[in-house]
Amino acid sequence: VQLVESGGGSVQAGGSLRLSCRVSEYTSSSYCMGWFRQAPGSEREGVAAIDADGTTSYADSVKGRFTISEDNAKNTLYLQMNSLAPEDTAMYYCAAKLPFECYVDASDFDNWGQGTQVTVST
Repeated sequence: VQLVESGGGSVQAGGSLRLSCRVSEYTSSSYCMGWFRQAPGSEREGVAAIDADGTTSYADSVKGRFTISEDNAKNTLYLQMNSLAPEDTAMYYCAAKLPFECYVDASDFDNWGQGTQVTVST
């Protein structure tokens, strides 16, 4: 599985961005998909995940602000990010794994994209 993220950029606090992840071999029944982020000097953290059946999970820090979704016809995973804050600044990665125990804090994601930078300024 190849994953290619896009949609990152710079935005002011309170703004929105939508990240996209194009998946090379995407079928909704095949993978658990997730978004992760890593800020400089910090550990990577799970942001959101979506299971093969559409069940979603989110990190507490983004609940109510971020939405993960997928478009099977376009082989694309999305992360809609609203009400962005400076603490959301990070490199954001798309990831995939087999659809078992699909949670935002799962540690067995084994396919990763190259990342897309999100910078939120005050």
